[in-house]
Amino acid sequence: MTEGLKLLLIVPHPDDEVYGAAGTLMDLLAEGHRCGLVTLTRGEAGRTLGLAENPEELARMRGAELRACLDVIGLTGHPGSVHEQHAFPDKFLREQPLEALAEVAREAMVRLRPQTVLTFPPNGSNGHPDHVTTHHAVRAAWESLPPQERPRLWYYASDTPPEREDLRAEWLPPTLRRDVTRHVTRKLQAIACHRTQALSTVDFIRKFPERVTEETFYEVEA
Repeated sequence: MTEGLKLLLIVPHPDDEVYGAAGTLMDLLAEGHRCGLVTLTRGEAGRTLGLAENPEELARMRGAELRACLDVIGLTGHPGSVHEQHAFPDKFLREQPLEALAEVAREAMVRLRPQTVLTFPPNGSNGHPDHVTTHHAVRAAWESLPPQERPRLWYYASDTPPEREDLRAEWLPPTLRRDVTRHVTRKLQAIACHRTQALSTVDFIRKFPERVTEETFYEVEA
């Protein structure tokens, strides 16, 4: 039987893979491990910065940006590594049946057999409804598996508590840290592939500059 993935990310948008985990992916891929990414939406409802005229054009552009990013990270073409793109409606995940989203996550866990799954924490990191809904779907999928078959479950985490009081109530500080300094040049190049998300990039670097070189996660207790 083929060995399962080392790490599987399940996130809602193109670009959710790069800010907090690009260096970790680079580390694992360089060590010869297989990794995977499941992106639930095409990102068609995001900001365009004047680069796209309509949602369909933006979705195509963000797909191209994501492919370029994964090329830089090294996921594309790595033997056994996978990226799967779904087309749930961007910014409207919470209006979808949670069971459908959870089934996508569960099926990926069963088929790809990752050692670890990474997704957003309960507060979605920044409160984005798609981030929060993805958390609930992945958590439900994980809990639906027999305990002995569950992968490790990580959430994105930051040492900096959220500015909003309602998000601080569900803030989970990091329990795992990975120094990815050696990948900083390629990580910045990968981030820059997401041209339509330049404002998100500026916000991330302004608020969390330390997470460019150190990627931090919260591990859920089994």
